[in-house]
Amino acid sequence: MSTPVLRWTGRVDGPGPEHRRWHNAINESPGATGVSLIGFPSDEGVRRNGGRPGAQAGPGAIRAALGSFAIQPEVVVHDAADVAVVGEDLEAAQDGLAEAVVKQLSAENLPFVLGGGHETAYGSYLGLARSGLLDGRRLGVLNLDAHFDLRKADRPTSGTPFRQIAAAEAARGAEFTYAAIGISQPSNTAALFTTAADLGVRHLLDLDCQERHIEDVLQFVRAFAADVDALYLSIDLDVLPAAQAPGVSAPSTLGVPAGVVIEVCRLVASDPKLVLADITELNPTYDIDNRTARVAARLVHTIAVSAAGRSVPEGH
Repeated sequence: MSTPVLRWTGRVDGPGPEHRRWHNAINESPGATGVSLIGFPSDEGVRRNGGRPGAQAGPGAIRAALGSFAIQPEVVVHDAADVAVVGEDLEAAQDGLAEAVVKQLSAENLPFVLGGGHETAYGSYLGLARSGLLDGRRLGVLNLDAHFDLRKADRPTSGTPFRQIAAAEAARGAEFTYAAIGISQPSNTAALFTTAADLGVRHLLDLDCQERHIEDVLQFVRAFAADVDALYLSIDLDVLPAAQAPGVSAPSTLGVPAGVVIEVCRLVASDPKLVLADITELNPTYDIDNRTARVAARLVHTIAVSAAGRSVPEGH
């Protein structure tokens, strides 16, 4: 079930496409194919994982920050509203998110989910799996994150989504193809590194993702993308340095600079294999000067612009 979207607002410099901003571009071309935003205002997974609550306000904060961003006339953007998250029923909400993702994929849009905690990722993936788009295709999951999110728990949390995806991929007879960029060694136990190794996860540590290593990071992404038929990009804002993204569920001790993250997003979004994206863990309660909301909005904007005009892979 979706909830109504608040009216988009932003700066107005004048009429015409030369003054176009996100707030007047949203839903401007309802029949055209483009990037479609889906809000998932949940922090139940964060609460279950022992994190600090507040991520349910993330989708609204990202939309507010996007409103005044200038956007080129050829970029088509839609807002598909928020998925209702009722109380502590995370599983039902993830099912609702899956249905929203299926709807946008069926319309040949690129679904971009605005979380919410990283429990968002499993709902995003479920929609992709249910869409039929993965039939006979190898999915690559690329996570920009300080954490593997491969925890084992009695019930789903913000720390379990990629372990859940691994199980779901095995159930459909597919190889779990997962890569994580920006992993913080102090934030992941030896057991999590072992789990990652056992699952064949490729990863780069945050130490190896600083600006001086940017070409190595981009080559890592290119090699990963070359091995798969479809790409799902998940962004946890705690991958960024705490100074650039203070408003997250778990601030980073080092992080990957925003410039590096943006270049990864540009590369991935320009690839026609990208079929799904989400951005998670914005916690406006702890943000400073809307710093985290604005960098989140910049990442959404970057992906929308980079994805515009690309060719769509056969079978989409």
